[in-house]
Amino acid sequence: MTTLTTRRFSSRAALDAALEERLGGAIAASGPSAIMLSGGTTPLPAYRALGSRSLPHDERLHVLFSDERYVPSDSQASNYHQARPLLDALALRPEKLLRVRTELPLEQAAEDYERALGAMLRSGAGIRLGLLGLGADGHTASLFSADDLSRASGHLAIPVKRPDGMSAVSVTPELLAQVSALLFVVAGADKQGAVQALQGQDPNLTAWLAVQECSAVELWLGLD
Repeated sequence: MTTLTTRRFSSRAALDAALEERLGGAIAASGPSAIMLSGGTTPLPAYRALGSRSLPHDERLHVLFSDERYVPSDSQASNYHQARPLLDALALRPEKLLRVRTELPLEQAAEDYERALGAMLRSGAGIRLGLLGLGADGHTASLFSADDLSRASGHLAIPVKRPDGMSAVSVTPELLAQVSALLFVVAGADKQGAVQALQGQDPNLTAWLAVQECSAVELWLGLD
C-alpha cells in the first residue's frame, strides 16, 4: 500500500531551499548509496545552488537519472547536461555516474542503462533519495501511458517514444520501487489538475500507477 504525503511551500523560493537541503543531506550521508535526479526545470535551482559549494560525500555514492531525452549529452534538452553544475561539484568517478549513453542507438542505450542500474543495485548501493517530476498530462519520468507501463514490466529501464515526437529512456516502476524515499517535486499553476489527480490516487493517472509498488511517496508543491 503506497502512502502519499503532501507538503506545501509558501513560495517557490521556499521549495527550492527545502529541496537543496534534502538533496544535500542525501549526498552527505555515509555508506554505499545512490540518488536519482529528475529532469525538467523545477529542480534546477537546487542543483545549481548545491553545485556552487563544496559537497563532501562518500566515495561510494552513485548518481542516476529518472529519464533522459534521446539527445546529445551536451544538448540544452539533456537532463544530464542541465544537472552539470551539481555533477561537476561532485566529481564522481565515471562508473559512479550512471547516465543514459545517448551516443548509442536508442534500444542499445536503454539496454546499457538497464545493465548499469542492475549492477549498481547488486553492488548494495541502495537508492536513498529519488526525485520525480509531474507533467501537466500526468506523466512522470518519461512514462506517459499505460502502454509504457506495460512494456516496463520486468525491466529497470525502457526506450520510450514521447508524445512530443522525441525519444527517451526512462526508469520503470520496478526501479522506482527500489527507492527508499521517492519525492515528486512540482511547481507551476498548469500542474494543478495533475496534482489533484495524484492526491486523489486516480487509477488512470500514469504517475500514480508508476509508484504503486513504492511504500512511501512524498509530494512537494510550490504552485504559487
